Amino acid sequence: MKKKLSFIFTFIFLLFTFGCSRTKTITKEKAKPVMTSVENSSIPGFKSTTVIKHYGRSIPVLSYHSINYDKNNPICISVEKFKEQMKYLKNNGYYTITLTNLYGYLMNNIPIPKKSVVITFDDGYENNYTAMFPVLKKYNFRATIFVITSFIDKNHTFMTSKQLLEMDKYGVDIESHTVHHDNLAMISNNKQLKTLIQSKQYLEKILNKPINFFAYPYGGYNKSAIEALKKAGYKMAFTTEGGWSSKHNGVFSLHRVWVGHLDSMKVFKNKISEPDYQLIDQL
Repeated sequence: MKKKLSFIFTFIFLLFTFGCSRTKTITKEKAKPVMTSVENSSIPGFKSTTVIKHYGRSIPVLSYHSINYDKNNPICISVEKFKEQMKYLKNNGYYTITLTNLYGYLMNNIPIPKKSVVITFDDGYENNYTAMFPVLKKYNFRATIFVITSFIDKNHTFMTSKQLLEMDKYGVDIESHTVHHDNLAMISNNKQLKTLIQSKQYLEKILNKPINFFAYPYGGYNKSAIEALKKAGYKMAFTTEGGWSSKHNGVFSLHRVWVGHLDSMKVFKNKISEPDYQLIDQL
């Protein structure tokens, strides 16, 4: 009788042990991640079949200001010229990526399309909403606007918080350009940190999202400015130095491609297709 009971207990023990092992094996197989083709849903038009960019390459980050032609002001281009440039990007298979996409590519090797371009605007002019925004929506493009926070809701030539919110909800990234268009290379460490924190907090309150990126007014920066950016919680920053953005620039001193009102379409095409194209000095 004892032998019989011992056999039964042994059988139950073995059944339980192998049964659990089998169950664990099946669960592990189900949890195993499935490797699929590369895709990034945050980039309009990016599919699993999209040709991706090799890691470590540079990217053209276009630098605009005002979409309002003024022959005496080099930072202003006409809406007609801007439309022509955006149409060219669309017709030639370019993808407009966000700064989050760019950061992921540069720092974490997250794939982006081979023909990627970033569109940025500095200052936050009201015509970015009235003239530029409709063009972006027409082509389902993305862009970033670095805004001067002290002008929001206070200067009629600059955007309102309501306009910024509308653009942000669409997918236009709103980021910092200091409080008063401060040249960080010409102010003290304490003032650098103050304007960086205040502008960041102001935008975060309006938009209810983290502000991670920055563009230097006048392209002015120094070692202490970079340290202040890190301390304030920014992840990436742009200068006015001409050329394509590359990790080799330094993530807090990335270059951009200036787009001026004198640029012909031939010049524009060269700027977005040739990383070493000689660019004019920027303001």
